Amino acid sequence: MIARFAIAGALGCALSGAPAPAEGRQVAERTPPSAADLEAAIGRGVAFLVGNQNADGSWGSARNTKGLNIYAPVPGAHHAFRAAVTAMCVTALIETGAASSDPGAAAALARGESWLLERLGHLRRAEGQAIYNVWGHAYGITALSAMHRRTDDAGRRGEIAAAISKQIELLQRYESVDGGWGYYDFRYQTKQPSSSSISFTNATGLVALKHAREIGIDAPDRLVRRAADAIRRQRKKDFSYAYGEYLKMQPMRPINRPGGSLGRSQACNIALRYWGDEAVTDEVLDTWLDRLWARNGWLSIGRKRPVPHESWFAVAGYFYYYGHYYASLCVEALADDENRAHHRGQLAAVLLPLQERDGSWWDYPFYAYHQPYGTAFALMSLSRCRE
Repeated sequence: MIARFAIAGALGCALSGAPAPAEGRQVAERTPPSAADLEAAIGRGVAFLVGNQNADGSWGSARNTKGLNIYAPVPGAHHAFRAAVTAMCVTALIETGAASSDPGAAAALARGESWLLERLGHLRRAEGQAIYNVWGHAYGITALSAMHRRTDDAGRRGEIAAAISKQIELLQRYESVDGGWGYYDFRYQTKQPSSSSISFTNATGLVALKHAREIGIDAPDRLVRRAADAIRRQRKKDFSYAYGEYLKMQPMRPINRPGGSLGRSQACNIALRYWGDEAVTDEVLDTWLDRLWARNGWLSIGRKRPVPHESWFAVAGYFYYYGHYYASLCVEALADDENRAHHRGQLAAVLLPLQERDGSWWDYPFYAYHQPYGTAFALMSLSRCRE
């Protein structure tokens, strides 16, 4: 499928005195799928989500286990997982536009939206160490923002806006003392988490807060600034990012090197770009998108492996579709139409062959959450590959 592989010349500094992309630009060309094939894949993915929805309107469950499960103290951890996954599925059904022409998708979306409005405000941390709820708050804000945009009903908009404000308040409550967010607190389990700030968790939160701002709901400046500063403290000159702030003094550990950062540089770059970081230029986004297509095999080696971080560069399988979703946001942010179209084609060419026979996408065996979250990420990404 790869028609050409080339290495172009080194890149200079994006800004004088600022960080710069790593030297050596890699390019891999794939043949983009046709518009018809893209739509067919999106349709199969939507059909999977519709069929996979729980009776109460949510997606995902704790029913499937394996020999090594992610630490998940019950019931709070699973409340968080289900909230985040349901929010992603709602966002995917909205962004694909499926509900406008598919009655089944419209009904599934209505049930999912109702579940979020009823349940999301009750989400809290599972216990002192596990703060998975931050994922539910972040993806909940993204879903609620999409719900707000699709309705003209003033009363419903008010209800959704209040729910978003509540989720922002909860992100503020569970902010790390370092700024930003971690999803574990292995330090002191304090009321305000003493957890290490995690680069891609911060990015996820900041992207969600940008979606809220787009519909007129702003987060406290201090919350945004501290999260962005925490990401910058973890950024290396080549725009790879440490996994977490607790590793920033070990920059050459495999997980902190470009290969280990491939699934999170996209998220960190677009988050900082959204909030005004001038170092994240189009050149930076373009370089890391090219890298994602050229080095996709490295990232894919971790896909479907049952043990977190067992792959090269300590990559975990669950970074695969996560990284491609945030790459799709990077593509959207590029100024040049031709370059944007090129990257849309490369993204679609990577994702379409990975669709399972049942219409889903998944990258890590994770209770019964992996198929709906993987499918949601893929659909949100592919919806941005349309011309």
